[in-house]
Amino acid sequence: MRLALLAALTLSLLLAPLLRADVEVTSPDGRLRFSLGTDAQGAPVYQVLERDTPRLLPSRLGLVRLGAAPGHSWDAGFKLGAVARRSVDTPWRPTWGERAEVPDHFNEITVDLLRGSESEAQLQLVVRAYDEGIAFRYFFPESSRTSTIEIGAERTEYNLPAGTNAFWTPDAQETYARLPLRDWKRDCHIPVTLALPDGAWLSLAEAGLTNYAQTRLHLAGEDRLVSQLHSSVVETSPWGTPWRVVLVAAQPGQLLEHNYLILNLNPPCEIADTSWIHPGKVMRETTLSTAGAKRLVDFAVEQGIDYLHFDAGWYGYEYTVASDATKVSVDPRRNRRGDLDLPEAIRYAKAHGRRVILYVNHRALERQLDVAFPLYHQWGVDGVKFGFVHTGSHRWVTWLHEAVKKAAQHGLVVDVHDNYRPTGFSRTYPNLLQQEGILGDEGRPDATQSTIYPFTRFIAGAADHTYCWNEKNLNGKTKAHQLALAAINFGPLQYLFWYDRPEQIVNRHELEFWKEMPTTWDDTRVPAGTPGEFIVVARRKGADWFVGAVTNTSARTLTLGFDFLPAGQRFRADIFEDGSDKTVTKRTVEVTRTTTLPINLVPSGGVALRLLPVIAAR
Repeated sequence: MRLALLAALTLSLLLAPLLRADVEVTSPDGRLRFSLGTDAQGAPVYQVLERDTPRLLPSRLGLVRLGAAPGHSWDAGFKLGAVARRSVDTPWRPTWGERAEVPDHFNEITVDLLRGSESEAQLQLVVRAYDEGIAFRYFFPESSRTSTIEIGAERTEYNLPAGTNAFWTPDAQETYARLPLRDWKRDCHIPVTLALPDGAWLSLAEAGLTNYAQTRLHLAGEDRLVSQLHSSVVETSPWGTPWRVVLVAAQPGQLLEHNYLILNLNPPCEIADTSWIHPGKVMRETTLSTAGAKRLVDFAVEQGIDYLHFDAGWYGYEYTVASDATKVSVDPRRNRRGDLDLPEAIRYAKAHGRRVILYVNHRALERQLDVAFPLYHQWGVDGVKFGFVHTGSHRWVTWLHEAVKKAAQHGLVVDVHDNYRPTGFSRTYPNLLQQEGILGDEGRPDATQSTIYPFTRFIAGAADHTYCWNEKNLNGKTKAHQLALAAINFGPLQYLFWYDRPEQIVNRHELEFWKEMPTTWDDTRVPAGTPGEFIVVARRKGADWFVGAVTNTSARTLTLGFDFLPAGQRFRADIFEDGSDKTVTKRTVEVTRTTTLPINLVPSGGVALRLLPVIAAR
């Protein structure tokens, strides 16, 4: 009896709100609540509740003024002032994305944070409560007292329930590990996905990072995380920080289904005419020769590949400061003959309906961007892949997003390679089609990572996974696994066959799924999945559905359901799965929304399905 009473008391304490709130805002459906108050030192303190269950325990907010003495920063000594409220429900249609229409429904408060006898706030907290999660930012209104904002550190805290586990990664291009918070050895890159002890799921992310320093999460206590800035920040009011985002879900797949919240926290598209922005599939030209380029164009026509990509070396050795990205001068390390006629390669590609992307290392970009971009447009180039750009500091975050804007002025799409991770800027400048910020097949991640990425990295947005096809680069993953990944992982510029040449690709009938697969979508669903074990994603383009399912390094049997299909409609399902001899086999069945389909997955295996409506004969 005593144990039962103790358990009941403990549960009631866990469920009870732990913060005396002065201000609250709830999501439109009433499920999520953000509560705000102050502690004894006048520090703003918040918590996030789902119904009456704390998802984030009372956590402090604040910013540290650069070089300020204690007591002179924006992290204590406040009282809450005026509160402005508004509600918004404005769905919108992206230029491209994972869904044709994006819901944007929230309740918002703007709270003045006042000191002493102040009547005019120098700092405000803006909070939005969505059905999908909570977002908040610091905002400095225009003020005669605070025109220059100098931030040395951020004190945003996230206090988690005891027993929370995180899918932790120390960098943008590293593997993930499921760890209790107390076991973190280094700061964690975001977004970070958290498994709460009662079965709920959170993702901590940021949105609207364009003129601020990148943030990581630092373990400041056993279950307490705090934002860690990459550098100091200097800006001028009126100005706001990026949004801090807390996605809340009952099932992990809902985190991916609701990742549009990151886009919602960015301004609408600023490009008046987006008709020149074309997502598509890409293949890298590895020979840097005219003949190799033409062979690749012919293969691209055959396999439905839209872009030809010329990688490092077309303008010399990329790592020298003197490299000139306005002239074609093939690096002999890449091609000793130097027989690349780039204008002829571009002409041939255009004549066959293909587009062209050029890779440019940051050394040349930083010096030649203003000259190179109009020149590339004149050459007929369609896009630029930024290489090894600096990320993290206020200076380089600002530079990178300004470079994307300049690319748009010259009709160039952009793919950012290496460490950059998105925070929704593609809504505002959709010529930013893709970025890496992931350990793709270049780094040979295993199948377990394939089952984690959709619940972690892809919360932030599209990623360049550099898919490989030949077995030596797959780290045990099967070819059916690879086919499925390109539907599971969102990439408007899907780089396929990263290390391969057309002449190396045999059994091309195995590639039918990739050939027919689009790269942007009208709807996205996650029917099932557990991070680290398996994942099933279904995506629709028009009336057709493309489904990918992969397992970790263990074999398993999945029972696929199709309740995402419209009622009363039959579909032909082309199923691409692993054969007994490391090949891809195809079979066809008919399914409806009530069908259940057992699928046997081999270790590190997968299955890809293309669902086409069956048109009844008249």
